[in-house]
Amino acid sequence: MAKQSAGLMQQINALAVPYGQLALWSLGQAGFVIKGGQTLACIDPYLSDPTPLGFGRRAAIVLNPADLPNLDVVFATHEHLDHADPRTLGPMLAAAEGATLVTSVQGMAIASGVGVAESRIVTPSLGQRHELGWLAFTAIPAAHYSYEVDPIGRSRWMGFLIECNGVTLYHAGDTILFPELLAALADVRADIALLPINGRDFMRDQHNIIGNLWPHEAVDLALRVQAKVLIGIHNDMFAGNRVAPGLLFDAVERLAPFQRCHTLQAGEAYMYV
Repeated sequence: MAKQSAGLMQQINALAVPYGQLALWSLGQAGFVIKGGQTLACIDPYLSDPTPLGFGRRAAIVLNPADLPNLDVVFATHEHLDHADPRTLGPMLAAAEGATLVTSVQGMAIASGVGVAESRIVTPSLGQRHELGWLAFTAIPAAHYSYEVDPIGRSRWMGFLIECNGVTLYHAGDTILFPELLAALADVRADIALLPINGRDFMRDQHNIIGNLWPHEAVDLALRVQAKVLIGIHNDMFAGNRVAPGLLFDAVERLAPFQRCHTLQAGEAYMYV
């Protein structure tokens, strides 16, 4: 893994990303490194192997979390292990001493437990736009499956609208469709939509495996925000919590045949121009 991580970091550091472009590197599941200009961000990194806990990952670990010292911001959409992993966030934020963590109150508790100072953590209220250097973000509601918001508007589950280098990216986190989400996105236009496609069903629910959008719902949501590119996520990590990826492309063919659409393997790069 050390050799693969070094090679990926060399690629990330060497790639020039001019204004109007955004580079993404998949980390598997819902995780990405994002680069625009000189800004480097990471969202939902899951870079440990919790096999002793009984989960067992399919996608390879392509990056050492301590190999990103130049990170400006890390996003964790909610507290589940594959989104706010303490064994990833601890070394990642220790190495990136100047990075800010943006997460939920529950995610803050996880990060604080591995030594991240609360002064470095932002727990945003829904709908409020924040600026961090050359990057801006807005927390978007999510429901996994419940819609849980505290009295000052901080949601347990979030997506993020990220503006960087002249490009707007929407990462939905883990979610299903629900009225508050559609209302929040009513006037949103995104260049890139990163949307979960692993679906949900009765049997998975019985084993406390909380699902997400079905592929056809992800296409509907991408159309709602007029996404120029749809990237299906959250469908590669666990054998018992995924669907055939071809369902996404079937849905695109039926609902939006000219929609640009991709899925990425862990370690794979995508350049939006």
